[in-house]
Amino acid sequence: MHQPSRPARRFFGGALFLGLCLSLSLAWAPLAPARAQDISQASFQRFVQSLWPAAKARGVSRATFDEAFRGVEPDPKIIALTKKQSEFVRPIWEYIEGSISAQRLERGRDMAAQWSKTLDAVERTYGVPRSVVLGVWGMETNFGSFTGSIYVVRALATLAYTGYRGDFFKDELLIALQILEEDHIDRAKMLGSWAGAMGQTQFMPSSFMKYAVDGNRDGVRDIWGSVPDALASTANYLRQQGWQPGLPWGFEVTLPKGFDFRNLRQSFASWSGLGVRRADGKAMQRSGEATLFLPGGAKGPAFLLTQNFDVIKTYNSSDAYAMGVAHLGDRVMGGPSIRGAWPKDEPMLDKDQRQELQKRLANLGLYEGEADGRLGSKTREAVRNFQLKRGLTPDGYADLATLRELRAAR
Repeated sequence: MHQPSRPARRFFGGALFLGLCLSLSLAWAPLAPARAQDISQASFQRFVQSLWPAAKARGVSRATFDEAFRGVEPDPKIIALTKKQSEFVRPIWEYIEGSISAQRLERGRDMAAQWSKTLDAVERTYGVPRSVVLGVWGMETNFGSFTGSIYVVRALATLAYTGYRGDFFKDELLIALQILEEDHIDRAKMLGSWAGAMGQTQFMPSSFMKYAVDGNRDGVRDIWGSVPDALASTANYLRQQGWQPGLPWGFEVTLPKGFDFRNLRQSFASWSGLGVRRADGKAMQRSGEATLFLPGGAKGPAFLLTQNFDVIKTYNSSDAYAMGVAHLGDRVMGGPSIRGAWPKDEPMLDKDQRQELQKRLANLGLYEGEADGRLGSKTREAVRNFQLKRGLTPDGYADLATLRELRAAR
């Protein structure tokens, strides 16, 4: 992408979504201290001007600073979106099924074929399989079909002004100003998500500065308009986060009758010895270790996850998101759908019940953190430890039966 000169960029400035990731969805902290009704343009402008010394210290010129904030107002709609994170509150099967539509699979396969040579090069260079890179690309922007329409500086400034997640968004905002200062993108094209995530695979500004690479070797790191740059940058990010080449993210397995659910982490050889088999009939991985994952409880599908699954979670800390990425990528590359049956007929905990469950776990010293009703890995581990203490099936699954046991616990 041709980058205009700085004078031209300042003249043509314009108004500028997703996240985690980017669709960036992380385990957000509660909103504080400003509320939507507290926002006023005057106080927002005072906040913006208070950023100038920090921006100047990072090498941002006054001209870039003023142009970046020209006409920018806080966006109350962004604040409302901080409270909605489907990957933490919807059943995981709804999230996965919603992420892997027939249309998305068709588009993904078309894009995989179109960019086959680029994906070859990415795999050779970074050791990250195309399936995972495609999974991120598909989950974040439906393979580049929608990369966000919100001016990144406005999104980040709104979140920073409210104090959302402490100084996280303030720091990202300052880095976004550096990106403009260094002419990586002009203001009019710096579009992204409500959380400030940008480009084909939704990088936060700090991730852009650390991990974006020039995949097509044209001298520019363009994650917005260049597919090679976006895919190579994503693979570079994952490799730098600890991706182990040659190790799968994991796979679905079948468990033998009478399986002892106290087993949690074993070598692949040990899992084989326990009678665990890959659901697709392929041979078990010969080396490495994996953790048993039961996202729908003992009655639902079972998976063995490697450390590479945790690497995917650095993009977005939700298990549901990481499963979506991994399974979408596998399906695009011709892999099978999940074979195990999800417990769809069993009633799910509502928000109040999820919060009650977390509070009761906390009272027993098994859970640390806010009772926010978002059932992530910390809640699952706390549930599993409770189940072990009570002599229940330790599958880590939070359902009504688990809540009843918690209510009876003393």
